[in-house]
Parts: sequence; C-alpha cells; structure tokens
Amino acid sequence: MAPVASKPVIPPNDNVAHALAGAGGGILSMILTYPLITLSTRAQVESKRADSSFLHAVRHIVEREGLGGLYAGLDSALFGISITNFVYYYWYEWTRAFFEKAALKNATRVSKKLTTVESMIAGAIAGSATVIITNPIWVINTRMTTRKHQVEEAQNDDVEKGEKQDQVLSGPAAARGSDSSKNNIKKPTTLGTLMALLHNEGPRALFSGVLPALVLVINPILQYTLFEQLKNTLEKKRRVTPAIAFVLGALGKLFATSITYPYITVKSQAHVAGRDGKAEGMTAAIRRIAKEEGISGLYKGIGPKVTQSVLTAAFLFAFKDVLYEQTVRLRQSAAKRALV
Repeated sequence: MAPVASKPVIPPNDNVAHALAGAGGGILSMILTYPLITLSTRAQVESKRADSSFLHAVRHIVEREGLGGLYAGLDSALFGISITNFVYYYWYEWTRAFFEKAALKNATRVSKKLTTVESMIAGAIAGSATVIITNPIWVINTRMTTRKHQVEEAQNDDVEKGEKQDQVLSGPAAARGSDSSKNNIKKPTTLGTLMALLHNEGPRALFSGVLPALVLVINPILQYTLFEQLKNTLEKKRRVTPAIAFVLGALGKLFATSITYPYITVKSQAHVAGRDGKAEGMTAAIRRIAKEEGISGLYKGIGPKVTQSVLTAAFLFAFKDVLYEQTVRLRQSAAKRALV
C-alpha cells in the first residue's frame, strides 16, 4: 500500500505570516491616522512660525490645500509602512524563534518566553535591518509631505501678485495671467520627487537621516519590549484579546515616543536638509535647534505625533493578531489545495 502523503502544517510561529499581518495592520492603521503624521512632520521641519495649535493647523491646511492636503504623500507612506512592517516583523519573529529554540534546549530555564534582554536584542536586529532597507522610502515621503506645502505657498504668492497686477491692469488678460501662473506649478508625485532628488543630490540623499534613524531603533525596542513583557504577564491570568492588545500597544508606543521624540525631529529635518543645502550631523542639529528655538524646539509637533504614534501602534497590535490568524488559515488552505 502506497504511503499517504502528509499534509504540510503551517507552524504557529510563521515568520512570513507575521510579516504579512504586520504589513496589513500597518496599512490599515496608517490610513486611519495619516493626517496626524502630516501635522507633526510639518511642525518638525518648518520654522518657528509653524502653527501653534492642533485645530489651527488643521484649518490652515484644509483652507489652503483642501482635505487632500492632510494626505500629502499617503501613497509613498502606505508603500513605506507595508515594507517597513514586513521587514521588521519578519526579522523580529526570526530572531524570536531563534531564542525560543535555544530556550527549549536549556533544561534549567523555567519559561520559554523571551526575557527582557532577548526582546531588546530581537528589536535591535529587526529595527536596524528595517532602517537600512526603508530609509529611502521615508526620505521621499517626508519630501513629499513638506514639498506640497511649499508648492501651495508658491501658488498663493502668485495669486497675490496677480491680484496686485489686476489693480493696474484690467480685462480678461490679467485674469488669465493670474490663473495660468497658478496652474503652471505642478504638485509633487512620488516618482517625480524621487527623480528630482537623484538628479539634484545623488543617491546618497536617499540615506540622509539614517544615523538618527538607527538611534531611533531604540523606539521599537522600548515599545515591543514593554508590550511583550506586559503581554507575557497578562497571559498568565487571561487571554490577550485584540482590545487588550490595543491598550498594551498604546502604552508601549507612548512610552517609547515620549523618550525618543527629539531624535524624531532631527531625523525629519535631516530628510529635507539636503534639499535646502544645510545638511549637518545629528549632534550639531540638536544643538542648533536647542540654540535657535530652545529645548521646546526639539519637541515641535509632539502632540499630533504622540497621538498618531499611540493610535497607530494600538490599531496595529489590535489588527495584527486577527490578520495573523487569517493569514495562517489562508496559507494552510492554499497548501491543502496544492496537494489535491
């Protein structure tokens, strides 16, 4: 009798499934919170005259650019977050599986869950790999988010000039001149921003801000370590539901972002520094901001940024477990159909 082929079983700690779930969760959470990213990014890279209040900033952008202004650069952001989360979760789960296998071989170890140190090492490896691979995407996204604002300012300046000319000139010719000057300025696209950056500044510009970004690897280390330890503690008493994961993710991100925010400001400014011809080192940037604007300058846009980061992380953790289960089921079904 011929042996029956065994059906492959997707392991519960499937790296690819975790990566796909992380990417999907990141996309959903990014769509829900993107306007807050726009507000915080502009506050970080613009001058001290940046909008002082959240509501005023929203009104200012909507009046000048419409609702679409709150979503400037969304396409590159969604692409970036999907790649970022895929890479991060793949390497995090790969490192996690390595530590768990080592724990199984250690007969003296009581718990097979990751320790605090192991969680931090896994986060450092995953975070560093993610930064190197995805930094160019976020440089382009930051350029687009801020460039659209500058385009709108240029358009408004042209309109004001046209209005002044109308006071001297008369007739339809003046009106046509004003309209054409406004329409001649094209709004930035992802591909256009990339090509302009490569042409004007070279490939190295795609890695501007990579040093503060590597320092910011401590952000997910703090976030995921706190999340994992809180989750491990709760799992001893009860099942961690998506609602509980939402709260734990929010707490982890609030803690991490509050500590590392000055480096987030420096990274955002570094992404646009090459365009403005004022590239500088991380330490020099921190000193300059503190000297010109005070310590508060390092925390520009922290309100919407912390709100966005906390909500994004909370939604991500809430979505991820559900998406992970669905992804595993789909892969199991695909594997079964392949045997038929």
